[in-house]
Amino acid sequence: MMKKHKLAALAGIGMVGSLALAGCSGGTEDGGSGDGGSGDGDKTVTLGYLPSWTDGLSVSYLLKDQLEKLGYTVEMEELTEAGILYTGLANGDVDIFPSAWPEVTHASYMEEYGDQLEDLGTYYDGAVLTMAVPSYMDDVNSIADLKGQADRFNGEIIGIEPSAGLTEVTQTSAMPTYELDDEYELKTSSTAAMLTTLEDAIANEEDIVVTLWRPFWANDAYDVKDLEDPEGAMGEPEGLHPLATAGWADENPEAAELIAGMKLDDAAYGSLEDTVVNKYADDTDKSEAITEWIDANPDAFETLLPNE
Repeated sequence: MMKKHKLAALAGIGMVGSLALAGCSGGTEDGGSGDGGSGDGDKTVTLGYLPSWTDGLSVSYLLKDQLEKLGYTVEMEELTEAGILYTGLANGDVDIFPSAWPEVTHASYMEEYGDQLEDLGTYYDGAVLTMAVPSYMDDVNSIADLKGQADRFNGEIIGIEPSAGLTEVTQTSAMPTYELDDEYELKTSSTAAMLTTLEDAIANEEDIVVTLWRPFWANDAYDVKDLEDPEGAMGEPEGLHPLATAGWADENPEAAELIAGMKLDDAAYGSLEDTVVNKYADDTDKSEAITEWIDANPDAFETLLPNE
């Protein structure tokens, strides 16, 4: 059965549990990675990503460009919930999740699905989860400062998607650690809705606390500051990893080698995300964005395939 149909079935199951499938591109009739990267016949790879998580969006389109240069046909599966993405990845309906946070943020998914996945490397070190407030809130500098001040924030911490690892860490670790769970509700919806609420609050110089992460372009676009986390309740810094369904690397050694060599520092990552997400916001296939970024960053990492 086509991958599209399998993911649609997953989405149907997920909707019963309040998970939703945003949409998906067509899959292949063989439901796999073609000939396994042998160089003969069709080679198809399916990348799964959540567009509201812009690290995944940016790196997915970079990886699409690179794999196409190796002769792959790349299918992009756009999803809205991490649970569906990890299930599809474990089942082989998605070949690669280009930007997973497996060490801390997605640890619960790794516990459930890790035996069915393989790690293709670490493309960025030092990613962190945060809570943040506008910079003009001079008297709130730590998560601990939120205690006893729920009235200032209408009793709400503004979060992102319910299934996000950031949501889980905030609910199960940060809020109990700082004794906020009796005062505050973590209001979840989507990354886009959180940013809209943040933007409106800043425009009116209102008090607001949101869940954020780094690297993320919004930290530079909005005048916000991370709250200190003296108890380490938001977790330690972690790496961002491309994950594949188990066995994919053995079937696609050339592609796996390219992906393993993908390394982005802060400058390269920041320019990639800004170019894809902001400069080419209205470009649906992002090909021009990736071409421009590669021209500007030809030495970003050793295995990067240049533009022709």
